[in-house]
Amino acid sequence: MWGRTTLDERFDQGRLDTSVWTDAYLPAWSSRAEAAATYVVDAGGLRLTIPPEQPLWCAELHPEPLRVSAIQSGNWSGPVGGTRGQQPFREGLRVREVQEAHWGFTPWFGYLEVECRATLTPRSMMSAWMIGLEDEPERCGEVCIMEVFGDTVERDGPAGPSAMVGMGVHAFRDPRLVEDFSTQCLRIDVGVNHRYAVNWQPERVEFLIDGTLIRTLHQAPDYPMQLILGLFDFPAREPAAVMTPEMVVRRVTTSPPGR
Repeated sequence: MWGRTTLDERFDQGRLDTSVWTDAYLPAWSSRAEAAATYVVDAGGLRLTIPPEQPLWCAELHPEPLRVSAIQSGNWSGPVGGTRGQQPFREGLRVREVQEAHWGFTPWFGYLEVECRATLTPRSMMSAWMIGLEDEPERCGEVCIMEVFGDTVERDGPAGPSAMVGMGVHAFRDPRLVEDFSTQCLRIDVGVNHRYAVNWQPERVEFLIDGTLIRTLHQAPDYPMQLILGLFDFPAREPAAVMTPEMVVRRVTTSPPGR
């Protein structure tokens, strides 16, 4: 019923592999066209950008002005006018465009690593996260592999580059999970490639960067999940941004459960 459970994605085909990826962000709440990512796939990998002309995402629905370029390894929705869909971000959301079920990559436990870098503006952020498929409403938990806001990035500090890196579990509507997400200042330069990873096992999630264990949580979603890779821009936070943010994903790799 679900998609593949292992992946070695090098983004080296000169195009996005649509058997794995949907190139729009939660399109049921708007449409595939309105939620489409801006990206290219070239020798450097997958390059997600948000140029000045990119429209707002769910403009009349999202509480804060937001623009997104993201790809996701699964997609589905219920019928138009219904409430069944992925990651609803407010009460009363209704499906606007039906999404056929597409399960490209939906593991259930295992080790997952995302190698990427980013050029962020003070009003942008990058993230990689896994979410439940919500085939049942309570299967909605999230494992955030990493999240970095551009206004926390320090490139020329006295101790060298650093950034506040968020990671953890978001419970949402899963009664079996407890909200446990935190950020910490790490001495890394997010403008160069790093390997952000999770070792997701029954009742445990380990978070690693470049092979170094950063934190361990003693809980875990226990159902298939999909991966989302995303770049976000918040125009209201600093209207005069002069840079176009970019997230470059070089590789996504997995190992099966029991690593």
